[in-house]
Amino acid sequence: MAQGIPARPGLRRLRRWLPLLVILALIALAFALGLQRYLSLDSLRAHHAWLARQVAAHLLLALAVYAFAYAAVVALSLPGAIWLTLAGGWMFGQWLGTVVTVLAASAGATLLFLAARTAFADALRRRAGPWLKRLQDGFRADAFSYLLFLRLVPLFPFFVVNLVPAFLGVRLRVFVLATAIGIIPATFVFTTAGAGLGSLLERNGEIRLGDVLSPLILTALAGLAVLSLLPVAYRHWRRRQGPKAEASARTNPKVHQ
Repeated sequence: MAQGIPARPGLRRLRRWLPLLVILALIALAFALGLQRYLSLDSLRAHHAWLARQVAAHLLLALAVYAFAYAAVVALSLPGAIWLTLAGGWMFGQWLGTVVTVLAASAGATLLFLAARTAFADALRRRAGPWLKRLQDGFRADAFSYLLFLRLVPLFPFFVVNLVPAFLGVRLRVFVLATAIGIIPATFVFTTAGAGLGSLLERNGEIRLGDVLSPLILTALAGLAVLSLLPVAYRHWRRRQGPKAEASARTNPKVHQ
């Protein structure tokens, strides 16, 4: 019994770090095996005929494999998810492809979020200085709006937006909801573009991401992002108006009676 007591803190630390260590090990294995090479346009061109046959013969299995692969790519932060999104649109169409991609991407992002939160949350809380505490409080107060903005406008890499909320103590429900809603517009755009890839793949036509993200699409995404921050702006305005209203009431009490 006495021998088991000193090992408990170490065992707790191991359990806390284990999910993240597993993800890091899988990332190293994926790059060692060169799996990222399959997340490319050349790979899609090379295998599109075989993929088409598999989807036609085994739709449910193809959906399950695609969802698992997409979630793994997101959780392991492997490059090339955008080509997987285009492939999903080509294989399953714009509507079914959008649904399965959003669900899979949200699942993969949540796995990484939970692993990072489990590993770092306690350590950050113990070492958080005043500036980090203010940042945590401010972000958590409007976490849904901030996350929605970051998902709608990809200013930062997807994996960074998965990790930062974990460090700042965002609740799981808020993270999942903002992620799932925030990635819908861009996912729909790329999935819709992917739904029209068949003829291009068959004749080896050129596919450029710039053609997908037209100025009109970018403007629409930016507009949605601005709308997502309106609740934050409104709450800031209300907080600033509170002291002014109190000061006005003290200065002109008759006006407010």
